[in-house]
Amino acid sequence: MKPETKAELIAVGSLDIEPSLLGKITVPTAGPGAGKTAFFFRSGKQRVRLALNKDSPLKAVADGDEIVIMRDGKEIVRGQIEDELIHCPEQAYINMTEKCIFDCKFCPVPKLDGKVKTIEEVLKLIEDANATGKMKAISITSGVDESVEKEFERAMEVVNAVKKYGVPIGVAVYPTADSNRRMKEAGVDEIKYNVETMDRELYGKVCAGQDMEEILKALREAVEIFGKNKVCSNFIIGLGETDEAVEKGIRELVSLGVVPILRPASKHPLREGEVFIERPSKERLLKLTRLLRKILDENGLRADVFKTMCLPCTGCDMNPHTDLCEDED
Repeated sequence: MKPETKAELIAVGSLDIEPSLLGKITVPTAGPGAGKTAFFFRSGKQRVRLALNKDSPLKAVADGDEIVIMRDGKEIVRGQIEDELIHCPEQAYINMTEKCIFDCKFCPVPKLDGKVKTIEEVLKLIEDANATGKMKAISITSGVDESVEKEFERAMEVVNAVKKYGVPIGVAVYPTADSNRRMKEAGVDEIKYNVETMDRELYGKVCAGQDMEEILKALREAVEIFGKNKVCSNFIIGLGETDEAVEKGIRELVSLGVVPILRPASKHPLREGEVFIERPSKERLLKLTRLLRKILDENGLRADVFKTMCLPCTGCDMNPHTDLCEDED
């Protein structure tokens, strides 16, 4: 799949496809895409996650054992539907808590009032995933039910119970005062604390109740403790920020040793009227991903060496080192 093709698919974000053509599909319970039925499409070495939408300008038809994606009657790309393990292929990527006390305006999770999984339920999901023989990593994320401290303790309980599987473990939670040290000591391999946006004026409007400087401090410390190419952060694109603000934010994160993940903003009906969202175009995605690749390369960071969470999955984003062509170096 060419970079331009994947960027177009991500920019649209959905596909009109007959449900009978899909394999195992789920409804995401975390982040801006929560509550929407989604699936993975793979073509060559690239994959993309798309929402199921009968009104999408992208249409899918079957051609033998392949799925052909069309737009305006013309073929864009062909490939296969890729089955998930848990939330994504090859990973047991589990959201422990499907609700949140924070009220980020781009995220539907606080409105969904979802389930809080018991530790036993989480461990059983991971046990079942391991039994398939396809589990290459364990990734744990969570909303916040009562407090960030309680959520972190739950994540630690899971980590300590699943180290026995001998696969890389990634954790994405809200940081606490000693979360980095304790996770390192427990055997966690990779960390993700999400800044959401690096536009500080926007941050105050869309992430009220959270502290960007506290998160940046935790990210800086995480790099010191876990090392290079072990710490990443979601950075949403499409909340009204300028490209100049994006570049400034990328450079600030990279200067800390953090690998940014440029996550396209996604509209959700539960947040209608609360937040400005304009999903980035194909052209903007390519421009910003190329910029990200340049800045990472200048600083000796890589987005293609992570083993857990979003960067190896690549379904929702353009990974600057796996989705761009080699001749763009």
